[in-house]
Amino acid sequence: MSMEIRKAEEKDFEIVKRITQTTIRTVYPKYYPAGAVEFFSQHHSDERILRDIEAGIVYVLTDEGTCAGTVTVAGNEINRLFVLPEHQHKGFGRALLSFAEEKIKASYDTIRMDASLPAKKIYLLRGYKETEYHIIPTENGDFLCYDVMEKRTE
Repeated sequence: MSMEIRKAEEKDFEIVKRITQTTIRTVYPKYYPAGAVEFFSQHHSDERILRDIEAGIVYVLTDEGTCAGTVTVAGNEINRLFVLPEHQHKGFGRALLSFAEEKIKASYDTIRMDASLPAKKIYLLRGYKETEYHIIPTENGDFLCYDVMEKRTE
């Protein structure tokens, strides 16, 4: 496996958007109602993705030249960690998480993230603890529920 994680450039906008939106639209309906899925999709808007790429905080994972995943590292927070469904269960999510943790460890003693239901178990196994629980009303009378999770760096 010739996996590489590199900083995203503006030319990578479409692939970061595709990874993000495809993962949300494919995986999240298994865990969340339609209003919550739409909220996630809108939250990860083109403007936010582009702003983060321009800020130099978005990374893409490529495997043998194919972009398979992305992560955003904003201060001590891990955001927008997504792996395309067809590339899941190959260790790419674990690699992106480890990469983000190492970047944060260099400057902070705590790592934070908002954990979606599909990823929560993974984060618990990595030593993260729930610190807050949020419920956001969304379209159709649906709700989006998620945990804020933290982990002390070692």
